[in-house]
Amino acid sequence: MRPQRTLTARGGLMLFFGAVALASGLVVGQREIVGAGLLLILVPAIGALTLIGASARIVDSRDLRPRRIPAGTEAQVLVRVGNVSPAWPVGWVRLRDTLPVRLGHEPRFTVGFLGPRTVSDITYLVRPPIRGRYPVGPLRVSVLDALGCVRVTRSLGSPTPLLVTPRFVSLPERGRTDGAPGDDAPRRSVTGVGEQDPIPRTYRHGDDLRRVHWRSTAKHGELMVRRDEQHRREYSTLLLDTRVDAHAGDGPHDSLETAVSVAASVALHVLEHGHELRFHTDRGPLATEHATGVLDGLAVVEASDTPRLGGGITELEGVRGISAGLVVAVVGALDSEDAVALSRVDGSATRVAVLCVNAAWPDAEAARRVGDLLSANGWRVLPVAEPAELPALWHGAVAPAASATRNPWEGPR
Repeated sequence: MRPQRTLTARGGLMLFFGAVALASGLVVGQREIVGAGLLLILVPAIGALTLIGASARIVDSRDLRPRRIPAGTEAQVLVRVGNVSPAWPVGWVRLRDTLPVRLGHEPRFTVGFLGPRTVSDITYLVRPPIRGRYPVGPLRVSVLDALGCVRVTRSLGSPTPLLVTPRFVSLPERGRTDGAPGDDAPRRSVTGVGEQDPIPRTYRHGDDLRRVHWRSTAKHGELMVRRDEQHRREYSTLLLDTRVDAHAGDGPHDSLETAVSVAASVALHVLEHGHELRFHTDRGPLATEHATGVLDGLAVVEASDTPRLGGGITELEGVRGISAGLVVAVVGALDSEDAVALSRVDGSATRVAVLCVNAAWPDAEAARRVGDLLSANGWRVLPVAEPAELPALWHGAVAPAASATRNPWEGPR
């Protein structure tokens, strides 16, 4: 960006009073007044001459620590400015960093005089309340002359991205009520004929000696070991409703932010327990290779203008033919058509519907009616207003099978 030269308030007043003094001196014929007027007019002009090339001698660098943070936590911004000239100083320097509105007020700093080859460091903190990708920068540098009459402003560098991932909460393990695995814990579908194939094989270099089958070894006269247990990973499917018409609120209390936090919590939970996750929104699939990818993808998810949830519901219907351990739908306000379509999603998997009660429901009873419909069709319904409510509701929904029959609007027991 080309430097912008402007007069400060002091410089403007000098020009004004200089012009008045010059005109008055000429009218009354007083050389002293004319000289004073000329001096006042020349001071800003001389100050502008002293600033030629001053802003070009300033360079900057920026670093964010860390560059990826959860919403509501702090990141440190480190900015370094320096004078690259080996001989010429730079006058009074002021800095203003450019920030999006959601990161707060733009910080301003006064560095002061920068001598030749001088470097100055500044730091400040940002605390983004909402997930997203935020540009931090560029840096706006203002240089003033010695008398503060003229200001030269220039933008340095380019923005540095700060990735803010959604908040999430830890969920209790499925089927655990006292710290021990229960009957409803995550399962594995075995492709062999048992936990361990009863037909042993010949020992191979590197096999664990604890797996030696001594009876077969004695029979065959050579070391025999039990075959490896063969597993197939269990699938879980997650649907996130991002339709703009289905959600309500603003800022951190937006029901879409609640839905994203809930979806992040569920996704991390099932990935931690070894499930193969199929993650969809009403607009398409999200990357789910690992937890970091899920959080990074959810960090930049925006509200969609999709009118119906049918596309996402179709993805849930596609899990019937696989070993699906868990199907979760995190939704905003549903109309009768979408509610009926979701209730008809069938299968052997545990089906959990998380209803954002602060979404754009048409009336106070609409969410309850949708919840009753889903519950009557075998869904375990969790009405959630804030992500912090999810762990207790989750434990009651996926641990004992009897939890599916109770009224979800009574809250956790």
